[in-house]
Amino acid sequence: MKSTDKLTQLAGVGEKTAARFLHLGISNIEELLTYYPKEYEIYQRPMTVGEAVFHNSSGPLHQTQKDQEGEAFVDSHQKMSIYGKLIEPLSHIKKGNLTVTIGKIVDIRNQKCKLIWYNMPFVRNMVQAGRDYVFRGKLDKNVSQTITLLQPEIYTKQAYASLCGKLLPVYSLTKGISRNLMIKCVKQILDHIEQLEQDLGGRPFVPPSVLKKYGLKKKCEAIKQIHFPDHEKQYLEARKSIVFDEFFQYALLMQWMKSLYEVTANPFFDLVKKEQVDQLIQQLPFPLTHAQATVLEQLRQDLTGKQTMHRLVQGDVGCGKTILAFLLLYEVALNGYQGFFMAPTSVLARQHYLGLKKLFSDYQIDIPVGLLVGSMTNKEKIEVCRQIEAGALSIVIGTHALLEDRVLAKKLCLVIIDEQHRFGVEQREVLMNKGNHPHVCVMSATPIPRTLGLILYGDLNVSVIEEKPLKRLAVKNCVVDISYRDRAYTFIKDQVQQGHQAYVVCPFVEESEQLLGENVIDYTDKLKKLYQEQVKVVCLHGRMKNDEKNKIMQEFLERKWDVLVSTVVIEVGVDVPNATVMMIEDAQRFGLAQLHQLRGRIGRGEAQSYCIFVQTDQNPMENERLSILNHSNDGFEIAEKDLQLRGPGQALGMKQSGDLHFSMGDLYHDLQEFQTACKEAKVYFQSLTQEEREKWKALLWEKVNQDSNAKIIL
Repeated sequence: MKSTDKLTQLAGVGEKTAARFLHLGISNIEELLTYYPKEYEIYQRPMTVGEAVFHNSSGPLHQTQKDQEGEAFVDSHQKMSIYGKLIEPLSHIKKGNLTVTIGKIVDIRNQKCKLIWYNMPFVRNMVQAGRDYVFRGKLDKNVSQTITLLQPEIYTKQAYASLCGKLLPVYSLTKGISRNLMIKCVKQILDHIEQLEQDLGGRPFVPPSVLKKYGLKKKCEAIKQIHFPDHEKQYLEARKSIVFDEFFQYALLMQWMKSLYEVTANPFFDLVKKEQVDQLIQQLPFPLTHAQATVLEQLRQDLTGKQTMHRLVQGDVGCGKTILAFLLLYEVALNGYQGFFMAPTSVLARQHYLGLKKLFSDYQIDIPVGLLVGSMTNKEKIEVCRQIEAGALSIVIGTHALLEDRVLAKKLCLVIIDEQHRFGVEQREVLMNKGNHPHVCVMSATPIPRTLGLILYGDLNVSVIEEKPLKRLAVKNCVVDISYRDRAYTFIKDQVQQGHQAYVVCPFVEESEQLLGENVIDYTDKLKKLYQEQVKVVCLHGRMKNDEKNKIMQEFLERKWDVLVSTVVIEVGVDVPNATVMMIEDAQRFGLAQLHQLRGRIGRGEAQSYCIFVQTDQNPMENERLSILNHSNDGFEIAEKDLQLRGPGQALGMKQSGDLHFSMGDLYHDLQEFQTACKEAKVYFQSLTQEEREKWKALLWEKVNQDSNAKIIL
């Protein structure tokens, strides 16, 4: 068995099942093996009915260790295990298409508990009246005070004793992939873990000396234990090792990129035409904020510095990063050079293209601007590439299409990458190698606590825009429960009738058998039925083809749709100033940074905008967390408070829902481990010869390209 083998190599996985695994981003053996559990269930000792009722009402075990992102080490909907005697044979009741199987048990204290199974008539053959069993399910007490165990699993006393105290993994699933199937497949791979040792643990990422120094496990051993830990301590040890491995790889990449920057002299120091840029700034209909002016000056100084620019411009959503990019591209073009501006989506690239063209047209600036996106025809792309190579286009705005080998720039001086966390290290290196080592400026609207920023972007100089343009009204926020939905629907309708548009964000694409929460497909149907012809509703999600997604976003921009129901695919999307409402369902499922990014899609025009966070889990910790968003629109303040609330020492925290994440490591929870990994990676990298660095780099690229779950986002 090899790490790159398809899942169809596993028993019980055919082509149809393999296609369902793709919905989870799993296409091969290694991706399944590194698809880690999101939480664990603990098989506690069997209880009496009274004990189970007490524990159920006082909250699940380890509730205090629940992660601030809503993901718990132990299932927050904990099952109870009750030992008792089945009083009588199970009976069936038919309710339409539903078959209800009913039973009753009595424990050693003569307390009774009702058992209910839905559409599981076969359980009648699994038990006998008068015998003792352990029943494990979710406890319910209805209005008549009847104590009921729902959908309970059935064990003999001996069988349950063999499970007692063990941790059972719980995975995020999708329709057609059951928990039992996931466990069965993972166990099959673990049976061949020795064959995968070279693939998973043999690459020279974390050296043996570092593993020994910090008491870390080898990659294969850690992966085996993270899926099926025998106890909590073993889980923590395995997690620590996997997290360190991820951080160490990331830190090595930073060291590699930094080593390239430090030896690259600036070949474009002769940029002298600055007066026209200053003149354009004076003519703009809005003055630059003090922060914008400061950052622009830093960027302009970089253009004529000793080394080529490698700077991150970090600014909250709506702070005015795009106009700085336009001014910088203008200055480069005035001096006879070329500039690239790369955006994460075709729709956003087109909008930037039209925005820059309009800016130049308004001020009679004669500089040729081109567009290169994947949705263009091959003939159109060839013509644009010809003009780039001939130097006929001074500025080109595009997407990943700018990375293609056929894009050959004649005098490329500057590359600006918008929403930089959507592009990997390798893509940045490709752009750096186009032309004669151009300046690189990356931009990010992802709020990162300042305590992490210098570490996370250790290979870049960092500039921060902390102000917003004066005309922007702050978004009004409210955190509500599901009882507010009808009022929200009416409010959205009113906004549409006033000529505005709205977003509705759901956590899932389609209904999940395991996870409760709103999904885009059903929600879109619900709103269409609710609004009829009065409001035009459309859905958008990541499983659509790029052309279809771009078409829908473009139509939404052109106001052909009133309400866009979407997953987080809109987080980095098009600028729609007319959109004034965002309603985020199951808000507790998202990280604060991601919620703030989503909210950044509105409030981009001059009209008042509103964000409605619908919290479906009334957990006190979630109330505290979401209240941060309710009272602040400052992304940096939110990030800092999130760090304070969550704390770097919560070792049981699993991955968060934001973009800046690793497969398991969490930059907020694991700050100390991240700092240690960066320190050790720097020492290790400096000890390598150039030949060893090249070998390491080739191996890491191979892994990143093969494993979509292991991609390290910069």
